[in-house]
Amino acid sequence: MNVIRAVQLYLEQMISEAGPGMKMLMMDRETTSIVSMAFAQSEMLQKEVYLFERIDSGRSNERLKYLKCIVFIRPTRDNVLRLQSELKSPKYGSYFINFSNIIPRTDIKSLAESDESESVREVKEVYADFLPVNPNLFSLNIPTCLQALSWNPEALERTVQGLISVLLAFKIRPAIRYKSSSTAAQTLAKKIHENINKETALFSFRPPEDGSSPPLLLILDRRDDPITPLLNQWTYQAMVHELLTITKQRVDMCGVQGVPKDLKEIVLSSEQDEFYAGNLHANFGEIATTIKGLMDEFQKKVNDQKKIESINDMKNFVETYPQFKKMSGTVTKHLVLISELSLQVGKQQLFEISELEQEIACRADHSTQLQRVKKLVSDEKISLQNALRLILLYSMRYERHANCGTSGLLKILHDRGGRSHLVPRMLEYISTSARQELFNTVKITDAVKLTRNLIKGLKGVENVYTQHNCVLKETLEEVVKGRALDATYPIMGNEVPYRRPPQEIVVFVIGGTTYEEALAVHRYNQEGHKVILGGTTIHNSESFLEEIMAATAGVPFKQSRSLQQFHSAPSGEA
Repeated sequence: MNVIRAVQLYLEQMISEAGPGMKMLMMDRETTSIVSMAFAQSEMLQKEVYLFERIDSGRSNERLKYLKCIVFIRPTRDNVLRLQSELKSPKYGSYFINFSNIIPRTDIKSLAESDESESVREVKEVYADFLPVNPNLFSLNIPTCLQALSWNPEALERTVQGLISVLLAFKIRPAIRYKSSSTAAQTLAKKIHENINKETALFSFRPPEDGSSPPLLLILDRRDDPITPLLNQWTYQAMVHELLTITKQRVDMCGVQGVPKDLKEIVLSSEQDEFYAGNLHANFGEIATTIKGLMDEFQKKVNDQKKIESINDMKNFVETYPQFKKMSGTVTKHLVLISELSLQVGKQQLFEISELEQEIACRADHSTQLQRVKKLVSDEKISLQNALRLILLYSMRYERHANCGTSGLLKILHDRGGRSHLVPRMLEYISTSARQELFNTVKITDAVKLTRNLIKGLKGVENVYTQHNCVLKETLEEVVKGRALDATYPIMGNEVPYRRPPQEIVVFVIGGTTYEEALAVHRYNQEGHKVILGGTTIHNSESFLEEIMAATAGVPFKQSRSLQQFHSAPSGEA
């Protein structure tokens, strides 16, 4: 189960079915991102795709009849209307139309009626309606999906379409389980179930013959784990996203001083960058050592290139130059990234902040933690973003504590100009079950968890910066071991629950997933399981705070005891 390879296979099929000859690719805004995340432009050129065009951009009147046009667009009403207009006055010699998802028969009929010149050679559905991020990670690129803590109707429709596409891409008719306490998860599960039953012909895949459990679609809600997106991360991909932000495999470096012009935008693709593919899950300490090794290897090649003393040496130089140049670019790119990460870690005092975040997330020690949070929040050297995150974590854990100090912390943040209004919003956003399951554990459990982590730390597996386990990791543990999930994660429909672990698992997080959760899935796959993870988006802490504000907009928040003595700024004030 590899989401990048699934998209690549569809694209390769589209191109090969158009036959030999010069081709162009017509896309929309979303499919442009899907294609760029699966293939580099140079790879498309090798497949005789020489031009790229957006169907939603202005049309030129130039006729290019010698080109075959491969159309790859989402089956939206606007796209169908644009394609009808294109076919009424065709610019290209022939059209091979591919929709990224299920398209209504009525739209097919209207396209056929528009094709008066009979330039359309074929119309197909290909199920690639999602962004392939890592081999085991996909996103639907929906920045915020809830309003007033319920589904935004447009986001719900897009999520259903995206998940149906993923299931069809992998030929999966799954059992559907969802978090019972989440209305949003239940709504999505019901919609997916209805769509599968409606499209019975498309989902008529042969069931497992060995009596094993059917594949599983597990639907989770971000509101059940608002801690994970708030924590600093220490693996390469997650750190880049948290400190620099990855948007559709691209990192904007324009704001970083001293970066070469050709690295103002850096592409991070596991398909196009072998070093990145091998190290995206490496921790901060490992990646610096690995880059040094890469630099040493590069320096050795540089010295070898200087020793050109014969015709044979020149021939070898010419043959190895493309790889040499590629390695040069790889070294420079990752050196720029790791240098900036190192600078930010020191500048933002992230070791101290991360250690305290982990302590708050993993064990109860109110008095000590309150004093440490107060000290850091008051420190002008600590960024307002990091101060806010510490207060959010503290306020969620100690909301009901008799001596809760949230109001005092908020006053300090407010006086510094921080976004104090986000804290009551977070206390509305966190689900009731999360309050009970994440923090209301007895101290024995906390002690056991801490002891386990300290033992792991001695073995070099874990340390004080990575004590926290996301809820997803613990849930997957239950699933892969075949433990009963019926009460917490009921099964949608009339299907009989299986007790055997499913062979294939698709996990989807409403409200966005994280690279920490992708790492957990990666580790399960290393053990031989087949799991892919998706979310409405992929969060860092800043995008998650935007999700919270959008989700709680219009919700009259209840004044909790921890906030009674603090009157925050109006909701929109920074």
